[in-house]
Amino acid sequence: MSKLTRMLAIAAGLLGGITAAHAEDLAFFKSRLAPFESKPAFVAAGPAFDARQCMKGKSIVSIPVSSANPFTANIEKAMAAAAAKVGFPFTTWENQGQSSQWVQGMNAAVNQKASLIDLLAGTDPRTLVPQVMAARAQKIPVIASHYNGLEQSAQVAKYADGDVPIDYFRAGALLVDWAVVQTKGHLNALVLISTGPLSTDSMVAGITDELKHCTDCKTKTMNFPVVDWATRITPGVQSALLADPTINYIIVIYDSMSQFVVPAVTLTHSEARVKIDAFNGTPFVLGLIQQGKVEMDIGENLDWIGHAIIDDEMRRLCGLAPVADPRIPFYLFTEANAKDAGTPPELSRGYGDAYVAGYAKLWKLQ
Repeated sequence: MSKLTRMLAIAAGLLGGITAAHAEDLAFFKSRLAPFESKPAFVAAGPAFDARQCMKGKSIVSIPVSSANPFTANIEKAMAAAAAKVGFPFTTWENQGQSSQWVQGMNAAVNQKASLIDLLAGTDPRTLVPQVMAARAQKIPVIASHYNGLEQSAQVAKYADGDVPIDYFRAGALLVDWAVVQTKGHLNALVLISTGPLSTDSMVAGITDELKHCTDCKTKTMNFPVVDWATRITPGVQSALLADPTINYIIVIYDSMSQFVVPAVTLTHSEARVKIDAFNGTPFVLGLIQQGKVEMDIGENLDWIGHAIIDDEMRRLCGLAPVADPRIPFYLFTEANAKDAGTPPELSRGYGDAYVAGYAKLWKLQ
């Protein structure tokens, strides 16, 4: 064998090794996505209990981050419906997202002698320390729900009496998994975040950790506070796409940001090369999937979330051990299944209804 032949053989072997390694990498990311591509199964977060009996004489007051936010407003409706099934008083403190209104809600709940106060989806216990202390003095637990990641419970425990977390870390990782597979391991992404909530910290950590598994992935992070979404996202993303024509993906950690991302992709005529994935499963974004403008959205069933929060908080009031993981599932919506959410898409539709009978049995209502 000549020297040249040997060199060509070595090169071919190296290329073969690279190809095999690359295939294995994609298999890894595909394996991470697989559990979330089927309709969610119900998994009980703890042992069954007689909810109707143990909740007699007890009540819950919930203070959402804002009643004007459809996301939290619909979780509140789900929590109220779950409480009605069991048969105990549940009250939502209506507000417009102002911390002074959260304070008023806390004071009202303490004066009403609520059995538990729920702070939903961003009502920040870090800004309510005096009110939390006043509730504790009356032996009223304050629980932060759908506010932080599973790994952040210790942080929340400094300011509240417990939490009902969600796996935001996993959600962030799944956004990377999907984008890596779709770009065949050659990801160059804009990652759109919105700092402030603990959930953002958890999702960013999940994104960062998952990117370690991709040797040929590049990302640029763009941070847009919620108040700036409508004015800054479209021009910011447009400028980034024009500055770097190799960008092939946009990862959006909260899917409502997509309404301002899609116009930027359209204005730069980047639809063919730039795809979008996101998290939350908001109906209008599922509609964007149906229209081919967003590629994937990690959905979370708001009605399921409401039942899971009530389940955890009832356990606390009934003297049972709180759960570390409320078992709130994710489901990947794509062009193949987004139609299951309805036309137009509806909240909490498309996930199946395994949880309805699941919670009824868990709470011994059947």
